[in-house]
Amino acid sequence: MRRSRLPVIAALAAAALFALGSGPARAALFDDEEARKAIVELRERVRQNDDASKARQAELVQANAQLAQQIDQLRRSLLDLNNQLESLRGDLAKLRGSDEQLARDVAELQRRQRDVGQTIDERLRKLEPVKVTVDGKDVTVDQEEKRAFDDALATLRGGDFERAVTQFGDFQRRYAGSVYTNQARFWTANALYGKRDYKGAIAAFRAFVTAAPDHPRAPDALLALANSQAESKDLRGARRTIDELMKSYPQSEAAQAGKERLATLK
Repeated sequence: MRRSRLPVIAALAAAALFALGSGPARAALFDDEEARKAIVELRERVRQNDDASKARQAELVQANAQLAQQIDQLRRSLLDLNNQLESLRGDLAKLRGSDEQLARDVAELQRRQRDVGQTIDERLRKLEPVKVTVDGKDVTVDQEEKRAFDDALATLRGGDFERAVTQFGDFQRRYAGSVYTNQARFWTANALYGKRDYKGAIAAFRAFVTAAPDHPRAPDALLALANSQAESKDLRGARRTIDELMKSYPQSEAAQAGKERLATLK
């Protein structure tokens, strides 16, 4: 700013000197007093211009400082926004990963639920009663009950009489009042006969006939009872049992077989 003032001041000084040295012809137009006033006015204008320039420069400096501050704030804001954006991207990636894991967990849970449902259905099916024909009658029994009886009967037919006696005994204790009870008694007596426990067989066959005289196998039980007595050398008892058989069940095949057996019991 000082350099810009020098030409102005020099020009004013030159004009003043020129006015002072112009001679008498110009004195009337521009005397010393007026020259001094003109110089003072010019100096004042220069000072005012200089002050205005300084004020403008100060305003520009302040404006630049404010602009720099704003730019710095914008940079920091952009940096914060970038950090927030990266954080959001990380959170989004985690959420996507969580969603994928959640989808896998849901799929696994559904699979397990299906497996559990199938297992429950299978168990329920095993527990559901089944229809069977016992002693000529259609009845409904538990699957486990039927399986226990069938296993004992299979053991008997396999020739393991000792084990069959145990299984039929367990069956009757576990399923008291079962529709298989009379058959279990009958086959228990046969198992005892098979293992040559004739005394036990005699008692078992007699108990069976006493408990179920109308059972389809009652005639066969009396014949087997007579055979057990004959094996025990109780021929008299065997003959009495066959007489009972022919009187109680005269039309049965067992009665006919007993009649033939009676001829040998002498």
